[in-house]
Amino acid sequence: MSDIEIESRGSTVDYDSCADSIDLKAKHTNTLGSVQLRNPITNDIILVPTPSKDPNDPLNWSRGYRIYIAIISCAAIFLAQFLAAGPSVDMIGIIQDLFGISSTDPGYSSALSKMSYAFSGTSFAQGMSNLVYMPLIIKYGRRPVYIISFLIYGACALWAGLAKDYNEELAARIIMGFAGGSAECLAPLTIADIFFLHERGRIMSYYSAALSCGVSGGIILSGLITIHQSWRVIYYVAAGMIWALVIIITFTMPETAYQRTYPDITNETETDPNKTQVAHAESVIPQKKTYAQQMRLFNPSYTDESLLTLFWRPFPVLFLPSVLWGTLCMSVCIGTFVAICSNFATAFTNTYGWSTWQCGLTYVAALIGAFVGVYGGGWLSDKIADWMTQRQGGIREPEMRLPTITISLILCPVSLILYAVGIQNSLHWIVPVLGLGMLGFVITQVSNIAIVYAVDAHRPIAGEVVVSQLSFKAAFGFLLSFYTNPWIDSAGYLNALGALAGICAAILILWIPLFLWGKQIRVWSLGLRIMKGVRWGEDREVGE
Repeated sequence: MSDIEIESRGSTVDYDSCADSIDLKAKHTNTLGSVQLRNPITNDIILVPTPSKDPNDPLNWSRGYRIYIAIISCAAIFLAQFLAAGPSVDMIGIIQDLFGISSTDPGYSSALSKMSYAFSGTSFAQGMSNLVYMPLIIKYGRRPVYIISFLIYGACALWAGLAKDYNEELAARIIMGFAGGSAECLAPLTIADIFFLHERGRIMSYYSAALSCGVSGGIILSGLITIHQSWRVIYYVAAGMIWALVIIITFTMPETAYQRTYPDITNETETDPNKTQVAHAESVIPQKKTYAQQMRLFNPSYTDESLLTLFWRPFPVLFLPSVLWGTLCMSVCIGTFVAICSNFATAFTNTYGWSTWQCGLTYVAALIGAFVGVYGGGWLSDKIADWMTQRQGGIREPEMRLPTITISLILCPVSLILYAVGIQNSLHWIVPVLGLGMLGFVITQVSNIAIVYAVDAHRPIAGEVVVSQLSFKAAFGFLLSFYTNPWIDSAGYLNALGALAGICAAILILWIPLFLWGKQIRVWSLGLRIMKGVRWGEDREVGE
């Protein structure tokens, strides 16, 4: 770990998000997440990354504008997930329309499996698409990928609504998933671009909630639409919302990628004042960009690293312990949720005799759980991490967020057991619905802590970290949903979901060794020869 040098300087920018902070300049290079976040003497927050005097620096934008951009990013991930599972609420109607068979026909089970693959295939395409998008996002910025990919996403949504047979529907949904997948990796990077370290956990929890609410909200709204309309109208409505968001992004959301530079002050000494003065000399402040310049679609490259390097790095990054653990946590929790989504409508219809819109309303519980998870994964984890930071002389470690995940360690197995027991034994409907609510909380909290932990530990390569997590999570979720329906048919809900509950608990409990030895593991793992491809160039440093 490199030394951290702090210097008091006169305040020149009003950081309204940190009104109680002192204005400090901190040099953080290759710290692997270990940063001085509070002044050890005054206990005031140090702004990390250190903002420049450039008015075009996203960290210098007003807090209200930065929150507005975060809302747009969350809206993008909400819409990306809206069609991932939303139309599945009317799975019976879709099968009748595309296959020409009803739920009582002998071939219905086979048709259900095929349509389940179409929905899980969309989630798989969303995750795998990040392997293509991320190199482009890192090198050329966020804005062009947002606009171009969502234009295609809206067109594919319209195509899926107009499909005449299963093969056409499958093709439309796979390409739709690939196009909409950009939002999954864009939102975390955008939030990391425009918020300081001490703000990031809370804001990132909104992203995690939007990720979960996109699925739950999509199912609820889709169920309401199908009361009086065909399942095809779901896609038409979604296409309109997607293109409306593209217009908003095009005219109101500037590029958030920003290349930071840090003077080399590692060799400064008290006996060399001339060098110190030169090293800390303020550079010429650029003029603020015009509106047309801010809304330009393409900008110069943001890194000298090649696209091939950026494409390859996520694969070895996956094996960094902090990334791997976070990825496994997301995979088992979200993968199980995707598997439940693929057949929940059939489960509630067969068990309780409910109509399509009634099945959709069960996800109100998951929606409520997701909103509560915002506080469990954001506000609470920030509070605990800040409390530990103050007890450690102002030094922040990424692992300080991990104790909060104990809540999900308990609720995740309980939620799956409640859902399985309720459906299998035809208990009162509140039992499986309560399980869905708990699972909504778990997904939001676990996703937030897993992503923020991995990003904080390896902030310069946050893009590659996020794409590693999302791609593997998508692959695992696809495989899980591929085998879950046959597994449930042969073993029953309780045995299948009970086994998944045990797997979830076994992975989540690994937060304890990471909390105890995470810093040593981070340094050791990055120093391994096989991790040579993970190491990044100086132009990727962001000040933490």
